Order: sequence, then C-alpha cells, then structure tokens
Amino acid sequence: MKYFFSFLIGLFSLNLVAQNSSVSMTAVSPLAVYSDAWNDAKYMACNTAASVTYMTKAEKEVIYILNLIHFDPAFFANTVLKKYPAVSGKDYLTNDTYYYKSLIKTLLKLKPLPLFSPNEACYKSAQCHAYSSGKNGYAGHERQTQACKAIENYYGECCDYGNSDPLEIVLSLLIDEGVPSLGHRALLLNSYNKIGVSIQPHKLYGFTAVVDFYY
Repeated sequence: MKYFFSFLIGLFSLNLVAQNSSVSMTAVSPLAVYSDAWNDAKYMACNTAASVTYMTKAEKEVIYILNLIHFDPAFFANTVLKKYPAVSGKDYLTNDTYYYKSLIKTLLKLKPLPLFSPNEACYKSAQCHAYSSGKNGYAGHERQTQACKAIENYYGECCDYGNSDPLEIVLSLLIDEGVPSLGHRALLLNSYNKIGVSIQPHKLYGFTAVVDFYY
C-alpha cells in the first residue's frame, strides 16, 4: 500500500511541475492590459530582445512594444491608442487633433514595418548619452563627453524625458506632443532595423530614455 501512495504522490508532483512549467512558458504581452489578443503566439516574434543580457527588462520591453506596433499598427491603434486617454487619465487627448488623432489615423493606414533587432553598438551609444546627460542634467542629442562621442552610433535618435515605464516612453515619443515636426514619430515608424535603448536617471527630469536607430 505504501508503494501505491508513493506512486500517487510522485504523479501529483510531476503534474505540479508540468503545470508550473506551462505557466512559466506562457508569455504575457506588455500590451495585454489593453487586450488579451496581444498574448497570441503570433506576436512572440516581436520580442527580439528577450535573450539579450546587456539591457534591462524595461529597455528590452521598449523594443518589444515598438515591434508590436511595427507588426500590427492598426491593431495597436484600435486596442491601445483609443483606450489610452481614459486609462492614463489624459482625457484631454481625445480632443487633440494634431498629435493624438493624427497618430491614430497614421497607424490605421500604416502597413507592417520591419522588426527591430537589438544592437549592442547602438545600446552602448544610447547608454553613454543617457547616463551622461542624466548625470549632468542636460537635454538634447549632442554628446558632451569625449567618451560618448567616441562610441556614438546611430542614424536616428530619440530622447524622452520624465518617463521610466516602457509604454509611456513609446507613447510619449509617438504622440510627440509639443513637437510640431512629429520628428520622434517619424523615427519610430521608420524602416530602421537595428536599435539600442537605455533608460537612466536624470538630474532634472527624473528619467531619460535614449533610443538609437541604425540600418
């Protein structure tokens, strides 16, 4: 009898291990709060930085979100952007034609774009600038140290200030509020295929995120 119970306990333990393994292998999309459909297996290919060791979880998530937008622009507009004003408490955006509504229109018409692949040279370029500008409390793209100038590596660059959450960083740059040229939006929705992201503390703004793009 004791062998029978040992057998049952063994089966139960194996079942628990299998269940836990199943849970750990189930990916939860950073956009799942807006729609469970983002957890569909087809979007897993967008998580191109998952195995990278030189970026933080938040930095890799910025790339993940950008790739989800590139993969399915219209679905992002319908599930995330249209809900964002209410979810974020920024209800005023619903009346903003130039920045917010224009982004929805752009994404609804946009065809899928190439996915970004993480690039260490781009990361080092972004990280040096984010750290240096944050420590010294300045904004802009110009490198102010020789060390950062020496490893500068980008064709396009976005700098965001005040946000540390990956989705907030991406939406801040995409909506591009206060930037009449919509230059950040143009860079994020371009055909660059290499990317590096660094999020660092900033002396004046709390946080800065630097995103460097390359072909």
